[in-house]
Amino acid sequence: MKTKIFKPSMTALVVAGALMLTACNSAEDKKPVTSIVQQVTAADAKQFLDSTEKELVALYLEASRAEWIYANFITEDTSQLSAEVNRKMTETVVRLANEATKFNSIELDADSRRKLDKLKLALTLPAPQDADKTAKLSQLVAKLGGLYGKGKYCKEGAECLSLGDMTAKMATSRDYDELLDLWQGWRQVAKPMRPLYEQQVALTNEGAKEFGYADTGAMWRSKYDMPADDFAKELDRVWGQVKPLYDSLHCHVRAKLGDKYGTDKVPQDQPIPAHLLGNMWAQTWGNVYELVAPENADPGYDVTELLAKHNYDEIQMVRGAEKFFTSMGFDPLPETFYERSLFTKPKDRDVQCHASAWNIDSKDDLRIKMCIQRTGEEFSVIHHELGHNFYQRAYNTQPLYYQESANDGFHEAIGDTIALSVTPGYLKEIGLLDKVPDESKDLGLLMKMAMDKIAFIPFGLMVDQWRWQVFSGEVTPENYNKAWWDLRQKYQGVMAPIERTENDFDPGAKYHVPGNTPYTRYFLAHILQFQFHKSLCEIAGNKEAIHRCSVYNSKEAGERLNTMLEMGSSKTWQEALEVVTGKPEMDATAILEYFAPLKKYLDEQNKGRQCGW
Repeated sequence: MKTKIFKPSMTALVVAGALMLTACNSAEDKKPVTSIVQQVTAADAKQFLDSTEKELVALYLEASRAEWIYANFITEDTSQLSAEVNRKMTETVVRLANEATKFNSIELDADSRRKLDKLKLALTLPAPQDADKTAKLSQLVAKLGGLYGKGKYCKEGAECLSLGDMTAKMATSRDYDELLDLWQGWRQVAKPMRPLYEQQVALTNEGAKEFGYADTGAMWRSKYDMPADDFAKELDRVWGQVKPLYDSLHCHVRAKLGDKYGTDKVPQDQPIPAHLLGNMWAQTWGNVYELVAPENADPGYDVTELLAKHNYDEIQMVRGAEKFFTSMGFDPLPETFYERSLFTKPKDRDVQCHASAWNIDSKDDLRIKMCIQRTGEEFSVIHHELGHNFYQRAYNTQPLYYQESANDGFHEAIGDTIALSVTPGYLKEIGLLDKVPDESKDLGLLMKMAMDKIAFIPFGLMVDQWRWQVFSGEVTPENYNKAWWDLRQKYQGVMAPIERTENDFDPGAKYHVPGNTPYTRYFLAHILQFQFHKSLCEIAGNKEAIHRCSVYNSKEAGERLNTMLEMGSSKTWQEALEVVTGKPEMDATAILEYFAPLKKYLDEQNKGRQCGW
């Protein structure tokens, strides 16, 4: 589950980037950069950073409270209050990020330079320093967001379907033609986005160059503490480690889909048609698990039933998850967490039910917002959300510039790392399960997890691969759609089920493209969580298979984890990674070890099949 962490941090501040008119649009401020640089010193930079931090601390508190009220009391008035404070925050950060560029060419200590970079890189879409162009970019972003948000599929003589309606149907339908109709229908919404997106790319690239970057994609990659081109190569290297496991899963799933729909519809030597995997974007495949599940895969227990049997209510589920962290040596959450969080859906008002973790005051006012269902899946999600909260509290002594995860993949990775420890052994340890099933029952659990986590990894990589090539000009507007499907076939082995042309704009059917949300963070989180899990298990002295390990009760693992969490982003992500894993490089071999029993099973199933595409 992709969860929202609400804390306006330095890398997640402005989704829309530099969209407001700022002081630097005036004629007076369009002085040559060299003339400005001569007037500033290192002392000026420190003073600027100090005053900026104070301004942002106050603004973040105001924004957090307004957003919390809106999320928990959805009305026209709270919506307006939220929009106003977001406008104010966007305006302020754009102004400050532009001011920070005047220190680009002076010599500074490493800490000051890092803080200035954090401030500048808070902008996702840097607008040109031209009033008309900035206004134009703002309009384009709003239009793209509106097209996606209001999108519906309306068939003649039938009720219009929202994206939520369609995704629910795709999760459960096994009717080939119905799935194709839904898949094609949603992509009609994206067609009008194409010329708008082309204009947006040109404008934001212009802004990125004014900030000193080759293009917007290079600016995004510059957030990762290494040269932009080296980072792209690093991602492909890590993907290469996972690919053999993905290929085995792909081969098995394609064969089972061929059994279900016929090999005329699912050719066994070609990519899988994208509409048959239970998800609108074929990014996770868990919804078709029952079509591919191993025989006798039932683990013999159901966490939802166990929670009911032991009379766990929503608060007990949260208290139970908190106990996981205190067992590792973390201090309990403040009592205000229980007083101020939202745990159940109110009967008297509309709220945002999507699970999210909040740090209201950049200190100890930690909260989660969930409409908790008493299910096993939600029990894991609560562990995940509290992972965010404990991370937020760990780095709250850092300067505001560093109150965020080591890179944008770490926050999700930590939450997921904790969720990986919600094992049958852990459930027995806390008294929910009487007996841990033998290892023969692990196969179904591993398959179900792989259908989401392993299936997602190449999609998590290719979304930004496409955008980076668009920003750099390697992919031109004449080839937007072809390049999208070329990458999907290359990385995922997934193809469009019907012919697509350049009249279509299929990237726009995925929220993060028109919403301008970088996507690489999700790829990173899927790699890092297993690397963290393996290392913490080793620190805890685990003797079981890695997929059976839980770090519950390990003070040693907790101490090492907390050391990394406390760093926030004050050091490079490589240094943070080394604290827990002992090395500064990402390594996906932990994934291969975790899923080793499944890989063995898949390879046995795939004997005699034609794999690849």
